[in-house]
Amino acid sequence: MKYLLASACAAIALASSPAAAQDESGDVQIKLLATGVLPDGEIDQVNVDLVGLPAGTDTAANDNFVPTVAAEYFFSDSFSIETIAGTTQHDVDAISGFAPGTELVSDGVLLPATVTAKLHFETGGVKPYVGAGAAYFIWLDVDPGAAVIPLGVTKTTLSDEFGLVLQAGVDVPVGDSGFGVTLDAKRYFIGTTARWFAGDTLVIENEHNLDPWVVSAGVSYRF
Repeated sequence: MKYLLASACAAIALASSPAAAQDESGDVQIKLLATGVLPDGEIDQVNVDLVGLPAGTDTAANDNFVPTVAAEYFFSDSFSIETIAGTTQHDVDAISGFAPGTELVSDGVLLPATVTAKLHFETGGVKPYVGAGAAYFIWLDVDPGAAVIPLGVTKTTLSDEFGLVLQAGVDVPVGDSGFGVTLDAKRYFIGTTARWFAGDTLVIENEHNLDPWVVSAGVSYRF
């Protein structure tokens, strides 16, 4: 991971130098995407357990497929900054300890605020790219799962967290009018702290690895 980040940052620094600037500076690209969000969700550490979770309890977050929008500004034809807009909803279920599929977190709504710097190439009209950046995962809503409510749990929270993201993809122009198709993959390195409360008492606190893959395909327009 450190090698990939270092390589991406070095490439981005090179692309942003004055020598790399071209006539395409100032272009904006909008993408409408169908996106698969594929998180992990395993327990990394148990901090508090006042209810006696079964030995070996571990979890996974479900995948979700949602529409997203990406907006990108080109400082040159080879260097851009991109951000995405969209929300995704996930449950966290047991994969061991409880019966597989037992729901521990319900309807967690996530806003994955993301900004990446991207280095673009051109090969026979096809334009692959790589990028790296930062993300802030904001949980807009979350409910206790069906399995923990009988244990006396009345509230569940997931902590908002900063993390890193790596990105790669390809833009394929269609004609000369600015339209195109695009494929994109991102890997986030980010977790969350899950807390379950009985009234005002913290009864369970776990650290979870999310580290989702986010894969997208869609159409673009550059102007």
